[in-house]
Amino acid sequence: MKIKNILKGAVFGVFAVSGAAHAADVTLNALFMAQAAYSEDDIRNMTADFKAANPGVDVNVELVPYEALHDKIVLSQSANGYDVVLYDVIWPAEFAQYKLLDDVTDRIDDKTRKAVLSGAWTTVEYDGKYYGMPWIADTKFLFYNKDMLKKAGFDHPPATWEELETQAKAIKDKGIVDYPLVWSWSQSEAAICDYTTILSGMGGQFLDADGKPAFNTGGGLKALQYMVGTINDGVTNPNSREYAEEDVRRVFSSGQAAFALNWGYMYNLANDPAESQVAGNVGIVPAPGEAGVSKASAVNGSMGLGIPTKSTHKEEAWKYIQFLTSQKVQNKYAKLSLPVWEASYSNPDVIKGQEPFVNAAKTSFAVMAPRPTMASYQEASAVLQEALQNAMLGTATPTDALNNAAKTIADLQ
Repeated sequence: MKIKNILKGAVFGVFAVSGAAHAADVTLNALFMAQAAYSEDDIRNMTADFKAANPGVDVNVELVPYEALHDKIVLSQSANGYDVVLYDVIWPAEFAQYKLLDDVTDRIDDKTRKAVLSGAWTTVEYDGKYYGMPWIADTKFLFYNKDMLKKAGFDHPPATWEELETQAKAIKDKGIVDYPLVWSWSQSEAAICDYTTILSGMGGQFLDADGKPAFNTGGGLKALQYMVGTINDGVTNPNSREYAEEDVRRVFSSGQAAFALNWGYMYNLANDPAESQVAGNVGIVPAPGEAGVSKASAVNGSMGLGIPTKSTHKEEAWKYIQFLTSQKVQNKYAKLSLPVWEASYSNPDVIKGQEPFVNAAKTSFAVMAPRPTMASYQEASAVLQEALQNAMLGTATPTDALNNAAKTIADLQ
């Protein structure tokens, strides 16, 4: 939904901060996502540590589903609602255009710039300026059930998309599991992330050199044809068309799939006996590549923390962001989301017990493909989501679905 349309219907007012804090104290209102990456317990524990170290600052933590995050940030601008917000890598262009986040370029020193993974900065950067600090470095990985692969006669996970479907067919033919593949292909941004992952590995691009839609040709078309093909071949769980990431984790963790594409947070949860029936039997590798084109596929699914322009506690907000994104804190909570700091990847405390996850990340983080950087991304994404869904439901061919989407998106630009 476009920002100007959201703001048009917003109710203007002053955000009331509850509580009987002393007048000299500051209360920050912080907005986070209640799915994937850091858990709610992680965020609340980090915040408790921050409050203990900063006794004059209180923090109200609000967590919402990813799908509500964008509009919550936009609507809050009418009511001075938040001091710190978590935002997706796809939103800086839009937020910069409407001046929703503070430009914090001058707050970030050279030492920090050099110490953070270079790719992580793309999460918060637009037009040469930084609108926050990278906090979640993430992409989609391929998870696999080791026992199912072994039963099917495979001694290694697939390295290409073609090999993935070949192994999935063999697993299905042997009756090991009904639907070897599970994905988050609901009509949402989750499907765009899976599509981008496959598109990137198949050499596709969203926009051409002139900024015009190009996803309806080459690797972009091949990616959707591949997705539809796995459904038609009976190796993809058809309910994937309704699934989000947590559905994928549930299905895979209950032993109902041999392969799953999901964010990194799933690795330790799927290997946790309290959370999973296949704990200890879960492997992780970079998403496959394409023979002669790529060795791995990845989408930039990273997120950053920023300060809304209407915050009245910007110094305290920046202190909170610095704390949450610090190497020390990220290293401590590195089980569901890996740090954005380069040195962390040689830290034994971070690596121990999750070596496969870290090794996969080293490869995947280096090849993360962006989704389009455009102020009208939300509208463009909605158009493409519908096109993917139409093709997967069989109401349009992949070619027709993407051609129609490309035309509509070109008109938005």
